[in-house]
Amino acid sequence: MEKREIMFGDKDSNKTKKLSECKKGCIVKVVKLNAASELKQRLISFGIMKDAVIEVLEHAPAKSTIEVKVGKMRVALRSKEADLIEVQKYE
Repeated sequence: MEKREIMFGDKDSNKTKKLSECKKGCIVKVVKLNAASELKQRLISFGIMKDAVIEVLEHAPAKSTIEVKVGKMRVALRSKEADLIEVQKYE
C-alpha cells in the first residue's frame, strides 16, 4: 500500500489529479471524465469510465502518450486525452 502512495504522490486518497500526472506503476480509480461526447464515448468503449480501475504502464519518452491497463485491455492515450480524466488513488 505504501508503494502506491509514493507513486501517486499524495498521501491523501481524496485528492484528485489528472491521469497524465500519474507515474508508471500507479493504480488509480476514475473519478470523472471531462471529455466531449465523442471522445467520452470512445473512452467508455475502452472501459475508461467512472469507478474504473486503471494501472499506468508506461509514458512515452516525450510524454506525448501514456499506456494504461484497464481490466485486461491495454490502451494508449494521448496526453491531451489523459488530461481530461480525473483520478484518485485506488485503495
